[in-house]
Amino acid sequence: MNKLLDALLWLDIQVFRLITFGNCRKGETISAASWSLYLDGKWQGRIAVPVIDWLFSPWQTQHCRNAWLWQAEIYQG
Repeated sequence: MNKLLDALLWLDIQVFRLITFGNCRKGETISAASWSLYLDGKWQGRIAVPVIDWLFSPWQTQHCRNAWLWQAEIYQG
């Protein structure tokens, strides 16, 4: 199961890099980036966060916030 989660995380990061043409932080996930946009008051975050959180609701509440907290070190300075 751990290898599956690692593979999904790697895929998330790679897809996000492709979507942003590499204009993202190293190792940043779609969920964490969405929460960062939400905190900045950007419309993309206000749309993406509820959708992503709803998709992950069977397993976790506040998924985007938790992903951002998990990756908080990439948002420092």
